[in-house]
Amino acid sequence: MERFSRTRCFLGEEKFTLLQKAMVTIVGLGAVGGYAAEGLARAGIGHLRLVDFDTIQPSNINRQILALESTIGQAKVEAARERISHINPECHVEAMQIFAAEETLDTILFPRPDILIDAIDSLNPKVQLLAGAHQRGITTFSSMGAALRSDPSKIKTGDIMTSNHCPLAKHVRNRLRRLGIEGGIHCIYSTERVNFSYQGPEKTETAASPYENRGRKRNVLGSLPTITGIFGLTLANEVILHLTEDSVTNP
Repeated sequence: MERFSRTRCFLGEEKFTLLQKAMVTIVGLGAVGGYAAEGLARAGIGHLRLVDFDTIQPSNINRQILALESTIGQAKVEAARERISHINPECHVEAMQIFAAEETLDTILFPRPDILIDAIDSLNPKVQLLAGAHQRGITTFSSMGAALRSDPSKIKTGDIMTSNHCPLAKHVRNRLRRLGIEGGIHCIYSTERVNFSYQGPEKTETAASPYENRGRKRNVLGSLPTITGIFGLTLANEVILHLTEDSVTNP
């Protein structure tokens, strides 16, 4: 198809076909996950399973690609499905408006995807998803903290156990180790130092959705659309390279 002619020219027909045959599950369609979905849809991924319990709010517009005046109030997964249908009508999109938690992992991770992208910003569900995917042997790419950062040159990729200077990654690593997981999860993170503690939120926001009572209230953290967008597109790029080259870029 003409819409993917430049991707096919770059990758070659055989590797582009791998993208068309691939199934990628993305959990979390916020500031990072929305851009990851965008990048994969425009690359020609054939099957996307999108998971998010939330709806689009006016406060999302500063950083989330799915957030527009016309989409306020919509489920993020439905807004993403519609957007992707305008990018590639032949992409099979599954929209799951459910909360990622231990009891929903079988639904989220079956059938087994070729790749899982974790773009959750809440600690407990994030660890449960990463542990569940690791136990199932699913190749996973995970986003660490993108908020409070402004320096794109500090953004790195690598195994989660080798990440540094990221408060979220530190907590995730510690919890995964308690579960016996010592590596094997690819992540994107920033080495930019930030003054932030996960001890408890001073300001909180609660998602307006049918699932708003699930999970802890979340910290309201400042963020730029540029950095969160780079995180999401870098995740998409890592997945494309993994699917077509069987290798992952390193910092």
